[in-house]
Amino acid sequence: FAVVVAPCCAQNIDAPSATKAQSAIASSTSGQRLPVNWLYGAYIPTEAPLEPLSDADRWHLYVRQGFTTPGIYVKTVLFTISDQARDSPAGWPQDPEGFAERVGTRYAQFLMQNSFTAIGDTMAGWEPRYDLCRDCTSVGQRIKHAIVRNFATYGSDEKSLRPQVFLYAGSFGGAALAAMWQPYRPNPLVKGYQGVATQAWVGVLCNLLAEFTPDFKRAI
Repeated sequence: FAVVVAPCCAQNIDAPSATKAQSAIASSTSGQRLPVNWLYGAYIPTEAPLEPLSDADRWHLYVRQGFTTPGIYVKTVLFTISDQARDSPAGWPQDPEGFAERVGTRYAQFLMQNSFTAIGDTMAGWEPRYDLCRDCTSVGQRIKHAIVRNFATYGSDEKSLRPQVFLYAGSFGGAALAAMWQPYRPNPLVKGYQGVATQAWVGVLCNLLAEFTPDFKRAI
């Protein structure tokens, strides 16, 4: 996160007002160009072109996914409720204090996961968003597309597929680092593998929601 933030903090504070105004306009329209759903995350509509993201777009997307859209907070609360019900980790009490500890841990885990994934995808130039299927002619093809895209993404040409290395490396790293301050010091490797397993099924579920939610909206 510090690697991403540092260049932004180093910008000249005496930039011309015109440049500042342009930046403000770009920020206000980033939500339209880079849609992020509160439930299933960043996606590319079927009518939008498949084009590589600029560094500025990647930064806006990272900020939106990690701070300014409710998705990460909804995900944090849902997982925390499950942790509280299962008394996981067992060293924290099942009261408001324990809930706060679990909320902080889950948010830190997901933010680190997003950060590691964003840095990796930026370095490789890979696509971080889910693209709704454009050439599918059946429900089965759309389901297959949603599953495959949880394990593969587009390269810098937005055509060839690459394995989702950074997504799962981020899932492993976020969960492993979050284990460092949990009670009884659980094995970071075990927590990391659990994070990878969670991403496998949660990612597929989110992709399926992204793929079929527009159809449900039109039906309603």
